[in-house]
Formats: sequence, C-alpha cells, structure tokens
Amino acid sequence: MEIAIPIIAAVVGIAAGAGGIFAYNKSKENGGKDRAEDLVRKAKREASDIVLNAKKEAAKITEKSQAEEADRRKEWKRTENRLSEREISLDSKLDQLEKKSDRLIKEEKEIEELKNEIREIRTKQHEKLEKIAGLSKQDARDKLMKMTENDIKQDLVGLIAKEQKEIKHDIDETAQAMLLTAMERMSSEVTADRTITALKLPDDDMKGRIIGKEGRNIQALQRVTGVDIMVDDTPGMVVLSSFDPIRRQVARYALERLMKDGRINPASIEDAVAKAEKEIEKEVVRAGEDAVREVGIVGIPRELVHLLGELKFRTSYGQNVLLHSVEMAHVAGMIAEEIGADKRIAKTAALMHDMGKAVTHKIEGKHADIGAELAKKYGMPDEVVHAIAAHHDDIEATTPEAIIVKIVDAMSAARPGARNISAENFAERMKDLENIATSFPGIDKAYAISAGREIRVIVEPKQIDDLSALKLARDIANKIEATMSYPGVIKVNVIRETRAVEYAK
Repeated sequence: MEIAIPIIAAVVGIAAGAGGIFAYNKSKENGGKDRAEDLVRKAKREASDIVLNAKKEAAKITEKSQAEEADRRKEWKRTENRLSEREISLDSKLDQLEKKSDRLIKEEKEIEELKNEIREIRTKQHEKLEKIAGLSKQDARDKLMKMTENDIKQDLVGLIAKEQKEIKHDIDETAQAMLLTAMERMSSEVTADRTITALKLPDDDMKGRIIGKEGRNIQALQRVTGVDIMVDDTPGMVVLSSFDPIRRQVARYALERLMKDGRINPASIEDAVAKAEKEIEKEVVRAGEDAVREVGIVGIPRELVHLLGELKFRTSYGQNVLLHSVEMAHVAGMIAEEIGADKRIAKTAALMHDMGKAVTHKIEGKHADIGAELAKKYGMPDEVVHAIAAHHDDIEATTPEAIIVKIVDAMSAARPGARNISAENFAERMKDLENIATSFPGIDKAYAISAGREIRVIVEPKQIDDLSALKLARDIANKIEATMSYPGVIKVNVIRETRAVEYAK
C-alpha cells in the first residue's frame, strides 16, 4: 500500500505536467506565451497539491493498516496462547486417565484374585460341611426344601382352614337368614298329590265289559287313547300305563265316565274319549292360567302357558311338577328381592324351569335343554333362557337369577316329604356315594350317612397329608356333582387320623 500511493502521485504529476505542456504548446500555437506559462505554473501547483494530498492519505492508510496488523498479531498471539494452554490441559487429563485406567486394571485383577480365593474357601467349607453332616450338597438342599415345604404346608393348612371357617360362617349366616325369610313368607303343602294311574273296579262284571267280546272294547280304548290298559295284573283294579301324562289322564277320565254310564262299546268309547280330551284341554289351560296368575307374571305366550298347564299331570318322585314350579317361583321372587336381583326374571325362570318335562316323551333330550329351547323359540328373554338351561348344572350359571333358580329348585325338592323315593333307589344312591369316594387313591373306608346327606371318608394318613385332604374333599364333591342326580346338598367329610400304638411288656 505504501508503494502504490507514491506511484499514484507520480502518475498524477506526470499527467498534470503533460497537461501543462499540452496547454503550453497549445498556447504557443495560439501566440500566447505568457498564458502558457501561467497554465504550466497552475498545473504544477495542482500536481503538487495532489501529490501532497495523496501522501497524506497514504500516510493515514499506512497508519491504519499498521494498527490493524498489530491488532491481528495480538489476537493471533492470544489464540496461540489459548491453544497452548488447552493442549497442556488435555495432555494432563490424558495422563490422569491413563493412570486411572492402570489403577482400575490393577484393582480388577485384585478383585478377581479375591473372588477366586472366596470360591476356594467356599468349596472347602462345603466339603467340610458335607463331611461333618454326612450329606452331599444336593441332599442337603433337598432336605432343606422338604423341611421348608412341610412348614409352609402346615401354615397353609391352618390359614386355609381359618379362612374357610370364617367364610363359611358368614355365608351360612347370610344364606340361612335369607332362605328362612323366604320360607317363612311361603306356605304350601308338604306333600303333593300323585296323579292317579289305577282305577278301582266296582265289580268283576265291569272288568268283562271293559274287555268286551274278544277284547274289542279294551283294544278300541287303547287305540283311541294310546294308553296301555291292564285289567288282569291287579285284582279289582284297572292300571293305566303311558309315558304321556295327558293321554293317561284322558284315558282315566274316559274310563271313569264309561264305568259310571255302564254302556261300554266302541262307539261310546270314542264319544267318552272325545269328551275327556275336551275336558282335559280346558283343565290344562285353566291350570296354566291359574299358575301364571298366582305367581303374578304377565306376557307369557299362550303356548308356554299351555305347557305349564300340562305339568299339572306330571310328577317327579311323587312331587307334582306344576305345584313344585309355582312354589319355586314364589320363593325365587322373595330371594331376588332380598339380594337386589331381577324379581320378574327370577320368578319367570323358576315357574318355567321344568317346562321341558311336559314334552320329554315327545322330544329327545334333557328337560332343561328342551325347556330352554322352547323359551327361546317363543321369544322369552335371554336371562330366562339361561336360567332354565343352567338349573341342573348342565351349563354354568352366570347370572344371579340363574343361581337363585338352582337354589330354590334344590330347596323345594329336598324338603322333608316333598318326594317319595323307593327303598331300592335309596340303597342304590347310598352305594353310588360310597363307590365315588372309594374310587380315589389313599381311601381306607367310606360311609354314606344321614340318609345320603353326608359321606364320611377315612383316608390313609401316610398317603394323604392335611393339605391333600382338603383337595381330596373338593375333588370328591366335584365328582358327586358331575355324576349323580340328587336333591339338596351332600356334605363330604374327609377324616385323617394318625394313631401311635405301643405295648409295654
């Protein structure tokens, strides 16, 4: 920059001189010498001023450049110092890291050596313990696990027994109070009437007229009614046999009418049977409507009401099915009201739960499944259908109303005098109970007591421990529920007794 400024000034001076010479020559040519000299002097002065100004400007620029250069040199120096300091710091940290790494490697080696020493000490201790105890490590572990398991079993047995006792106490109190309240409010006959299937003959002459010449009358009566009529099996009695209770009742009404009239022939038989069918039909409809009205349910289709009426002539173990259903509906409504369930659903399902029994002789299957299908077919609510299907545990009851129907069904069937069971059936049920109990391993003896309401099982104490006895009782109860049909509840009592006997000689 310092060289460029003088060059510029020289160029300017040369230019000014050339201009003056040009002006001089021009003036000379024009004949004005003085004028030319003035122009030259003027040009020199201007050139001198320009050069002077250029030098001053160059000096200023030079000073400024030198100052900037000095500032840059200082900044570079500072940057260089900072980099030098950082380099020194990094070198120091790197040295520290290397020292730390060496120390960690050394400590890791020491720790590994300590671990090896501890393993050796532990191995020696195990060997000494095994030698002292006379047991291997695996045997000692197994023994400890067995001791711990026995201790835990004892604690579990005590805890389970305590919880079961408390839960059973609370449940029993609540259930008893609720059932007693419902039973107190419901009063019905203890034993229902049986459907009559045998008629007493007034005399032996009537037997001959019923049979007719060459058996025409009895054949016509059996053909029209679809009922088997036996007059020779029981002296002085006529026995009617049929799986259809309605047909059996029609035959009974028609035969009573014929014996009362005295005139028995194929024509009068057909007339008497036709009148008996009309009478039975009216009685079925009236019985169904009376049952629905008594329970207080509306909106049941007429077809289902008719099936309910047919249950009047159906019995189960001597218990009239329609009266049983009506009784159940009343009790179910009371229990549903106590626990906050749907009263209408509970009463409807209880009333219709055995509806399938009216057609079991016509449709193959269980009466619970048939009843549920009929209820679904005629548009009954799903809750009612489910309760009907589940009242004999064919499917799991998942609604409060279904559980209520199960409870009141067992209660109505199990109360004293509700059902008549033959001695043969009773003995067979007792034997089945005992056989179910003895089918499990570890059983010594089993006794069915309390008229089949309890089964006492005596187990081998060496094969069955206390915890297994609890599980065994539950398994026996589950098998009884799955394989037997019975009213009420059967108590399973598992007894485990250990006796120590020794003789002093």
